[in-house]
Formats: sequence, structure tokens, C-alpha cells
Amino acid sequence: MSTVILTGLPVPGSPLNDDLRSLGFDVRPATGPDEAATVLAGVPAGQRVAVVDSGFVGHVHALRLALTDPRFDACAVTGAFAVQPAARAALDEAVAVPADGSGPYADRLAAAVEAGGTAVQRPELGSLVAAVPADGAEREAATAAVAAVDDEAVRLRSAVKSRDGFFTTFFISPYSRYIARWCARRGLTPNQVTTASLVTALIAAGCAATGERWGYVTAGVLLLVSFVLDCTDGQLARYSLQYSTMGAWLDATFDRAKEYSFYAGLALGAARTGDDVWGLALGAMILMTCRHVVDFSFNEANHDATANTSPTAALSDRLDSVGWTVWVRRMIILPIGERWAMIAVLTAFTTPRIVFYALLVGCAFGALYTTAGRVLRSLTRKAKRTDRAAQALADLADSGPLASLLASPPDRALAASASVGLAVVGSVLIVGGAARLAFGDPWLIGTAAAYVIFSGAAVSRRLKGPLDWLVPPLFRFAEYTTVLVLAAKADVPGALPAAFGLVAAVAYHHYDTVYRIRGGSGAPPRWLVWTIGGHDGRVLLTVVLAAVLARDAFPVALTVLAVLVALVVLVESIRFWVSSGAPAVHDEGEPA
Repeated sequence: MSTVILTGLPVPGSPLNDDLRSLGFDVRPATGPDEAATVLAGVPAGQRVAVVDSGFVGHVHALRLALTDPRFDACAVTGAFAVQPAARAALDEAVAVPADGSGPYADRLAAAVEAGGTAVQRPELGSLVAAVPADGAEREAATAAVAAVDDEAVRLRSAVKSRDGFFTTFFISPYSRYIARWCARRGLTPNQVTTASLVTALIAAGCAATGERWGYVTAGVLLLVSFVLDCTDGQLARYSLQYSTMGAWLDATFDRAKEYSFYAGLALGAARTGDDVWGLALGAMILMTCRHVVDFSFNEANHDATANTSPTAALSDRLDSVGWTVWVRRMIILPIGERWAMIAVLTAFTTPRIVFYALLVGCAFGALYTTAGRVLRSLTRKAKRTDRAAQALADLADSGPLASLLASPPDRALAASASVGLAVVGSVLIVGGAARLAFGDPWLIGTAAAYVIFSGAAVSRRLKGPLDWLVPPLFRFAEYTTVLVLAAKADVPGALPAAFGLVAAVAYHHYDTVYRIRGGSGAPPRWLVWTIGGHDGRVLLTVVLAAVLARDAFPVALTVLAVLVALVVLVESIRFWVSSGAPAVHDEGEPA
């Protein structure tokens, strides 16, 4: 139970008490600051506690935003202020100081807490009203303003992300927001909806795996249903302010699990009709993962960069001012809504091979478009990147013990483009060697060793160069593509499915790393990265296995490696995300 201290003399006819109780608060009156301090002392330290002026006039949703949002330790609107246990000490200190000045007591407390160094979130209210009128005339005006705005309509609108893809904005959100409200009124949580979305997608993958036309049609329909639920869970979280650490983790990982499981279902279905598309499925997964790593790396590199402007960025801003260009630019990169719609329709009416061809072409174009734009921005801007950004890129690189031990001392004098150049050379060597040399050729071990050396050298300096954000995606491309090429060259049953499983397990680790960094907790522990070898160790091990094992044993080795990586990564990931200290990554969005 949360507690609200209602300060000041009660206002006859005010619905404030009932509004606060409807939000789940135990209401305790206090006529003045001294009595408020006494009431506060009796509230357990582990509870959320709020201070609200009894003269408050406003929408219930304005109070909900200020008093119940779990993302912020302290939050305030005019006349209402709330803190979570993490900021309770700051509130206690503010209450202990004599309440000088004018204005609502809640506002003075919020200002004192903020002055003491605790961040106070002040939500954007838009057309919502939150006021403490000074007299009867102002109160009548505020009451009329409340009556003029339907806060339920505002609440529904705000449940939808302000920036989303064309398909999601115009074909899903107009009705999914009402599904979210229906779920909220029945006590369903965002996590339950997220899980339902995953289960629906897995059933869709199972239908696709039948290889029958009815299965493909059903799979396409269920995939769209899964996407509707995927939109609904976030809208439900925003509608009811049910944010949670577990929800952040589930939402961040289940999208990839759903999409990649569907790829596997399509590949299994195609195999039933004699068409082997496992290589295409793995290629699509590699392309999507590398594309996301480009997004993550670029954003982290420029998260807090100074002088972060360029002519390219200015042109992009000008294009954004022309409405239709915004939607065109969002659609051509094939974001998740458009992508899933395309997959669903093509699955229902064509073949898995055509689905994967369309995915590879569409996603490759989107990846080239966005990457080229980011390269131009990086080369034309005069940004100075911080140590935090450099560390984030180093963490995303996922270097194992071999590359780390072979790396030169950090911060030695190298050209600004040296890191990305070394990463390019190493990636070309290992992928080119795997493609040109025969399966099992021992010379490839030497190429893998050279890759380890080059990758170690690439991270031997702080990654602050203009294009150093390309280093992590280059490593992802090198590792994943090497596994794909070796499995294809093995040319034995089960090799490509085993490679698909291995890349999926490693990709999960890389997504997990991204969301930990986004949450501000840093990369996974060093022991985890080193236990699973880092990208360099896994590449070398895969090459050695291909060289020393018979072709028929290679799929078994890849399967064992995939299982070991998945077990280690999943156990540590689950332990971290369910812990109380895990960060919450809310509403980041992932347009691609």
C-alpha cells in the first residue's frame, strides 16, 4: 500500500480523496507542515509516499503520472509530489527543514528535494490539468478546464508511442490501444501480454513447420496476431504505468526470439517439401542481428557526444519537416511492423524461399541506407566522444581472452581510423578464407589466428574515432558469417540447422549485452564473456573444429557448442534481469 499525505484544510465537495484512493493510496490528512512531518515519520521507509495539496484541481491521469510511475525515484506536478523508497531520505531531509516561501507545500518539497541533488521528474501534461487555485474564481476556471478535456482519451493517445512505423501507426495502434485498455480493466499485466505474444509466435512457427499450405496461411495470421499483442503490451504498460525490470527484459528479448523462431519454422516447413533453405534462414538472422548492432553501436557512440552536429543530420532534420518524407524514410528501412506484415503475407501466399529472398533483399537495402547515412554523419560531424561511449563500444565488441591478451597497451598512438581498418582487415581475412579454402583446410586455422590478432589490435585503443562504432558490427559479421560458410561447406545433414542454433545463442548474448548497457549497468561480467570465449575465441574454436573433425561430426560439435553457450548465457542473463539491481529499459523502441 502506498501512502499520500493530504496537506492543508479540506475543500468541501472536492473529489480528491476518492481520486487518490482509486489510484491505490492510503490517504492521511495533515493540516500543516509540522503535522505532515509527524505523519511522514509513521510511514514505513519501504513504501512509496506522496504529498498532495488538498486544494489540488486536475485530472486523475495527471495525478497518476505524478504519483504512480515506477520509473522515477521522484516525480511531481503542480500540487502533487511523490517519492519511491530510493528518494525517501531526501524527502525526510526536506520535511525536516522549516517550510519557508509561498506556494503549495508539495511544490516546495519537490524544489527542496531537487536542490539537494535528487532528480525530480516532471511529466509533460499536455492538455491535462494540474493546479492549486488561489481563490474561488481560479478554482471554477480550473474545474471547467478539467471538464473540457477527456483524460481517458488523453490516456489512450499517450499509450501509443509518438514515433513508430507506418504500418504500426495506421494499421495496428488505432485498435490495439483499446485492447490494451481492455487488458488493464481485467487486471492483465504487460508481462502476461508479452508472454501471450511469444506463445502465439511460437505456435505460428509450429504451423509454418508443417510445410502445408494451411499451416502457412495459419502461420501468417498468427504472426500478425502476435505482432498486435507485441504492440499491446507496451501500450498497456504506458496506459496503466505498469513498468517493470522483468517487463523490460522480456520485451527486449522476445521480439528476437519470436522472429528467429519463425525463421526456423519456415526452414523446417521447407525441408518437409524437399527445399533446404536453412542457409537463407541463417543469412536473414545474421543480416538482422548485424543491422541491429549497427543501430546500437552508432547510438551508444553518439549518446553523449559533444558538438554532435553535421550537414547530413541537418538535411535529415529538414526532410523530417516534410510530413510524407518521414513515413517514406521509415518504411524503406523495413521496420519491424512492415517486416512482420511482409513475412506474414508472403508466408500465407508464397513459399519459404520467397519469404527469405524478400527478407534478404529488403533488409539489405534498409541496412545499406541507414549505415551509409550514419557513416556520412560520422565523417562530417565534429563530435568529441566520451570515455563512456568508448567503453560501451569496447563492451559491445565482446572481445575474449585471446584478443584481450594480444591487444597492445590501450591508448597508444594510432590513427583515428586504425581500429575500424584493423577490424575490416581481420573480418575480410576470416570470411574470405572460409569462403575460398576447402572445408577442413588447416590453413584456415592460421587465418583465424590472424583474425584474433587483428581484432585484438582493433580494440587496443579507446574507440573514439569517427567510425569506431563500426567495430562491433564488423566482429558480429565476421563471427556469424564464418559459422554460416563453414556449415554450408560441410555439406552434411544438420550442419546448417546446428549453425543456426549456435548463432542464435550467441546473438542472444549480444542483445543481452546491449540492453544491459542501455540500462546503465555496463556489460555482462568478464567471467561470462571469457567463459564463452568472446567473438575471437569462438571463431578460432569453430575453425579448429572444422579442421580436426570429420564432416559428419561437425554438426554435433556445433550443437554441443550452441547448447553450452546458451546455458551459460541464459542462466546468467535470467539471474541478472530478475535481480533487484537490474536496470529497467523502458520504451526504448526498436523501429527496425
